[in-house]
Amino acid sequence: MTTDTSNPLLDFSGLTRFDAVRPEHVTPAIEQLIKEAAAVVSKLEAPADTVTWDSFVVPLEEATERLGRAWGVVNHLNNVMDTPELRATYNENQPKVIEFWTALGQNEALFAKYKALRHGSEYDSLSAARKRIVENALRDFRLGGAELPADKKQRFAEIQEQQSATSTRFSENVLDATNDYKLLVEAESELAGIPEDVKGAARASAEKDGKAGWQFTLHFPSYYPVLQFADNRALREKIYRASATKASDAGVMFSELEKWDNTGNIVKLLKLRHEEAQLLDYANFAEVSLVPKMAQSPQHVIEFLEDLAKRARPFAENDLEELRNFARDELGIAEMQSWDVAYASEKLREKRYAFSAQEVKEYFPEPKVVEGLFNVIQDLFGVRIKPDDAPVWHPDVRFFRIERDGQLVGQFYLDLYARPGKGQGAWMDDARGRRLATGGIVQTPVAYLTCNFTPPASVDGKLQPSLFTHDEVITLFHEFGHGLHHMLTEVEELSVSGISGVEWDAVELPSQFMENFCWEWDKLQHMTAHVKTGEPLPRALYDKMMAAKNFQSGMQTLRQVEFSLIDMHLHYDFDPNMQRTVQELIDDVRKHFAVLVPPAFNRFQHSFGHIFSGGYAAGYYSYKWAEVLSADAYAAFEEAIEGGDLLETGKRFQREILAVGGSRPALESFKAFRGREPSIDALLRHSGMNS
Repeated sequence: MTTDTSNPLLDFSGLTRFDAVRPEHVTPAIEQLIKEAAAVVSKLEAPADTVTWDSFVVPLEEATERLGRAWGVVNHLNNVMDTPELRATYNENQPKVIEFWTALGQNEALFAKYKALRHGSEYDSLSAARKRIVENALRDFRLGGAELPADKKQRFAEIQEQQSATSTRFSENVLDATNDYKLLVEAESELAGIPEDVKGAARASAEKDGKAGWQFTLHFPSYYPVLQFADNRALREKIYRASATKASDAGVMFSELEKWDNTGNIVKLLKLRHEEAQLLDYANFAEVSLVPKMAQSPQHVIEFLEDLAKRARPFAENDLEELRNFARDELGIAEMQSWDVAYASEKLREKRYAFSAQEVKEYFPEPKVVEGLFNVIQDLFGVRIKPDDAPVWHPDVRFFRIERDGQLVGQFYLDLYARPGKGQGAWMDDARGRRLATGGIVQTPVAYLTCNFTPPASVDGKLQPSLFTHDEVITLFHEFGHGLHHMLTEVEELSVSGISGVEWDAVELPSQFMENFCWEWDKLQHMTAHVKTGEPLPRALYDKMMAAKNFQSGMQTLRQVEFSLIDMHLHYDFDPNMQRTVQELIDDVRKHFAVLVPPAFNRFQHSFGHIFSGGYAAGYYSYKWAEVLSADAYAAFEEAIEGGDLLETGKRFQREILAVGGSRPALESFKAFRGREPSIDALLRHSGMNS
C-alpha cells in the first residue's frame, strides 16, 4: 500500500488537501489506487477453507474505500470547480474507475465468498448491520451481472462505461450551455420591477466582462428573479425560452445546437438502461431500479403517483383558474403563458397576502440564517456546531465540526454561492463515511453541502451579506437534513453508515423533515434580521407567510407528479428503440395529468439532471414518496410542541432514523420512530389538500 503523500489524492492521513490538488495528480493517483485495490482483490479470490468477516470483508472494504474517497474528491471538484484541464483528466480516468467497479461487481469468486459467508457458521453471530451488508452485497452482485455468462458480462461492462460517459456528457452540456448564455440589457428602464440586489448582481456581472449595462445568466439566482419580478414581458419570455431550451435541439444559439444538444444523450441512456435490464432478465430498467428501494414495483409507484394526482387535481385546477383570471383582470395578460406564471403568481401573492417574496428576503441575511440553522440542530439533537479549519477548493467555502459532549461527531464543508464552473442546484455528498478503522479508531464522517445562492455583493464599496429567499432557506435546511443523516450516524460499518445502504426512496426523509422547521415561529424568528435595521421578522409578516404557505400547492404537487410519471414511464413502458419519441411520451403524460402545459419549444428533459446524470433514474418519485414519510414524522414533533417533550422526540428521531443509517430497512426505522406504518394524511394536511 502506497505511503506517498506528495500526491494529495494519495494522502489519507486526514482531511483532503484541496488547496494542493491539481489535475496532474489525478491519473497517477487513480492508477495507483486501482492497482492496489486489484492486488487485494486478487488475494481474496484465492480459495479458502473458511470465509470470515475479518479475513474477507474488512480487507476488501479498506482497499476499495481508498479508491472511492480519492475518486470522490475528483468528482466533487469536477462538479464545483470545472476547468478544461480537470474535465479532461476526469473524462480520461472515469472509464478506468468504471471498469474496476464493474469487474468487481461481476467477480464470481468474491460473489461465491459472500454466499459462503451468508451460509457459514459465523453468519448467525454477525451484528444486524453486518448481516444487512452481506445481504446487500449478494443483491448488488446479482444486479452487477455476476451471474451472467462471459459474453454477456463483457457487454454489461461496456454498457456501464457508456452510461457513465454519456451521463457525464449530459451534465457537461447543461453546465456549458448555462455558462455560455449571457443576456445584456443596456437600458435600466427595461428592468422595472426587478429587485435592486438582483440588478446589482447583474451590473457586477456586466462590469466583470467589461460591458456597460446589466447582464443576466441562466444561473438560478440570476434568471429566476427576472421571471418572478420583471414587468417587461418580452424580457421574461426571452430568458424563459433560453432556460427552457438549454442543451437542446431548440437551443437559442446555433452553436449550442451543434455542441450541447442532449437529445442524443437522452435516447442513448434510455437504450443502454433498457439493454442492461434485459441482460439481467428484467422487463425494463424501472424494475432494476426498484430492487433496492422501498416501492414494490413500477406499477405500485405509478398507482401512488396517480392517486396523489387525483387528490391534487381539483386544487391545481382551482389554482390555475384563479391565476389566469387575475392575470387577465389585474395585469392585462389576456392569455397567460409559461413566462408569465412566476410573475403573475408573485403579484397575486402580494395582493392576496399583502407581502412580497422580496420583502421577506430582506429578513434573511445569510449569516443570520446559518446561525439559526445551527441553533435548530443544536437544540434538537444535543450537539454543538463550531467553525473548524481545513484546506478548501474556493475562498467562499467554509468548514465546520459537529461535537457531542466535547467529542467530534462529524465535519462538513459549506459551499453556498453560485459561480461559473459550478454545477446547478443544491446537493449533499459523502466526503468520508463513518467506520471503525483498523486499530479500533472511529473514522468520523465528513460531508459536502453545496448550494447555488447569490453571493454577497458590493454596494457603494461595502460588501453586503447575501440575502436568501425563504425558498432558499428551505433548500439549505433540506440539504442539511441529508448532511445530518450522514454525520449523525452511529453505525460503524462503512457500507451501511449514514446514508449508505438507505433505500433511495427513503433517503429524502431527513432532508424533507428538516424543511418543516423553516415554518415554525419559535425557530424562524431567531434566524431573521432585517438587512438594514437588524429587526427580526415581524409576527404579522410571518402570519401572512403562513397564510400563503400552501399558495398554489395543488399546482406544485401536480408538477412534481408530472415529472415523476415522466421519469417512471420513460424507464418502464417506453421502448427507446421504437418510433415514438421522448417528447411524445412527455406530451402524453401532460395531456393526462398536467393542468399547465408548457409551450411546444420547452425541452425541460434536456437539463433534467436528476434522472439523466444524478442517480434518480426511475427514482424521481422518491421526493413525493419520502414526503409522505417526512410529513408523518414531523407530525410527531407537532404533537410534542403541543404538549409533549420536543427534546425527547428529537432524540428518538436521531436514535431511530439518523443514527441507524442503512443498517436496517427504512420502513422498520420509521415504525420504530412513529410506532406505526406511515400515513399520507399528514402530507395532505401540510399541503392544504385534506379538505
